[in-house]
Amino acid sequence: MKRKYLMTPGPSPVPLFVRDALSKEILHHRTDEFRQILKYVSEGLGYVFCTKNPVLTLASSGTGAMEAAVSNLFSYRDKVITISGGKFGERWSEIAKALGLEVVEMKIEWGLAPSCEEIKKILDDNKDAKGILTTLCETSTASVYDIEAIGKLTREREILLVVDAISGLGQDKLLTDKWGVDAAVGGSQKGFMLTPGLGFITLSKKAQSAVEDSKLAKYYFDLKKALKSYDESDTPFTPSVSLIVALKEVLEHIKKEGIENRWVRFGKMAVATREAARALGLKLFSRNPSASVTAIMSPTGIKSSDIVKTLRKSYGLSIAGGQDEAKDKIFRIAHMGWINEQDLIMCFSFLEQVLKKFGYKFKSGESISRLQEVFYD
Repeated sequence: MKRKYLMTPGPSPVPLFVRDALSKEILHHRTDEFRQILKYVSEGLGYVFCTKNPVLTLASSGTGAMEAAVSNLFSYRDKVITISGGKFGERWSEIAKALGLEVVEMKIEWGLAPSCEEIKKILDDNKDAKGILTTLCETSTASVYDIEAIGKLTREREILLVVDAISGLGQDKLLTDKWGVDAAVGGSQKGFMLTPGLGFITLSKKAQSAVEDSKLAKYYFDLKKALKSYDESDTPFTPSVSLIVALKEVLEHIKKEGIENRWVRFGKMAVATREAARALGLKLFSRNPSASVTAIMSPTGIKSSDIVKTLRKSYGLSIAGGQDEAKDKIFRIAHMGWINEQDLIMCFSFLEQVLKKFGYKFKSGESISRLQEVFYD
């Protein structure tokens, strides 16, 4: 049977020690034993998010946490500014519109990061805006945004900064409290090395006040209920027990390595990936590349979807293609969660074989040599 390799930007590989934890006999969630686990998880999530504020765990994907952020922080017809430079910036706009908010969409070219000058102008033109919704890592373009700089602008105006950190968390640096992020959302299936099914959301004091004032309809994703239960190391509804038990193991692993060390390690892996692509004569798509995923331009005359399909069919390797306007133009290689240096060496060895099949000319082994130079120099 052909071995499968997963290097997509979510879901990412689930290590054996996490799979072992997932297979444990299930606990009842209204017990002291489970509450102790949940308490540890909540504190550990605060460590990863770099916040002393509550981090709520929801039984949902990251998109559920995004919707919870909007439905609990704002009211009908509130004006929000969304930064849309890819598929997931667009998702903020779609959620806000679906919930009846007035959306001012800051559209930027895919592959770019937002300019603080442009954000400042939009804020000056929309002084009644209640918040900015943006991303840490725009997964569809592999671009990282300057959340620290955006946070300075929102603090000056006393409006909410809400950040989708779903793919970037754990690899791209995020100092939630220090940078003035009021709500950051995450998901279990990327940097946390888990299967999909958990969403996370942090809430600053300012965000908690907004939760009290919000008039939008909500029931399951009512963060007032979640905050009340959080104080008792509990949840308002049935949690994803097995995932939370496994998350405890993940957080112990992350704490042992240290979040700062992880930022450095994944940053080096990202540099190595970019250098390996350039060694093959390939161009990068993002002008401000992330430490979590790299987007590479497909060679002229070769569809990126054909590269992705061939890697999966011939080698069992899953990477991601482009979405929407980047479809057939780029392919994306993840370096997040449990993915390591050896995985990248394997990935590029397979990629070289596929590029040869499509007639692309390059010097064999150049990408592997460049990876090794960066990793082991």
